[in-house]
Amino acid sequence: MNFLDLADKTILIVGVANKKSVAYHIGEVLKEVGAKVLYSVQNESIKQNVRKFLRDDKIYICDVEKEQDIKQLASEVASEYSNIDGLVHSIAFADYSEGIKPFHETKKEHFLQAIDISCFSFIALSNAFKDLLSQDASVITISISTTRMAAESYGYMAPVKAALDSSLSFLAKSFSKFSNVRFNAVSPSLLKTSASAGIPGYIDYYLYAEQLTLRKKALQTKEVANTSIFLLSPRSSGINAQTIIIDAGMSVNYFDREIIRKVIK
Repeated sequence: MNFLDLADKTILIVGVANKKSVAYHIGEVLKEVGAKVLYSVQNESIKQNVRKFLRDDKIYICDVEKEQDIKQLASEVASEYSNIDGLVHSIAFADYSEGIKPFHETKKEHFLQAIDISCFSFIALSNAFKDLLSQDASVITISISTTRMAAESYGYMAPVKAALDSSLSFLAKSFSKFSNVRFNAVSPSLLKTSASAGIPGYIDYYLYAEQLTLRKKALQTKEVANTSIFLLSPRSSGINAQTIIIDAGMSVNYFDREIIRKVIK
């Protein structure tokens, strides 16, 4: 039984970079349930790298900082497919080349670049594909479990992700004028990905977060993928303009007895 009703559906995933990517895991689970998966990567170099494990899958190139690339991606997909049933936005970038600075010292150009790549690209892609998305398509983005926790190493990306989360409501509202396309975010706590490895001091945050989970085991990328598949499926048809948090109970466990004992002894 095809419970999720995703067999033979066409889903475009934007942002796969390597086997640790959330985007890669989403694609693998989609294939398990019989969906047709298309991929888009930033450049030719990444395409050659992911080709090693994506094999025969269709891979497009799109640098979301370039408006023409987004239009070209939509045009190329439209030339081969009459419609797509889902769109996954799994893209984020922040320039940490100068190290972590106090938030008030954030450079304008760094903040605006992060907004462009991590947030506005979601809006731009949705707009570019509005005529290609099926009437009841599902569009999801990958966010973070909280934008209110002032983690110093994450810096200005939390406000950027807050803007991304807010865009869900506005996209859902504007698309409702002509379709039933849904917009949701999958928002995991700390994961072991290549992108997160570039955040200074991340491993300490990751290990701490693992101890804060109720199960004392870190969140797995496959778990994020599984939730994403549900949101992409018709089984989640009543969910729209929502942020689904996946953190293995971390957000309710800040006063864990063992953690407290280690801190105050």
